[in-house]
Amino acid sequence: MAKLKITQVRSAIRRTARQKNIVAALGLRRLHHTVEHDDTPQIRGMLLKVHHLIKVEEI
Repeated sequence: MAKLKITQVRSAIRRTARQKNIVAALGLRRLHHTVEHDDTPQIRGMLLKVHHLIKVEEI
């Protein structure tokens, strides 16, 4: 299964509670923090909701 490398590049401060919860659920804790997730439809849906706060690379 393909993997995604997700990096937080913008702050979640002054964002909606829903967007803050999604960033936390992805496992991102601070700026420039990077996590890896499997490429699933659920993760892709979360990424679409916060695409302006993160950078995504396929591994």
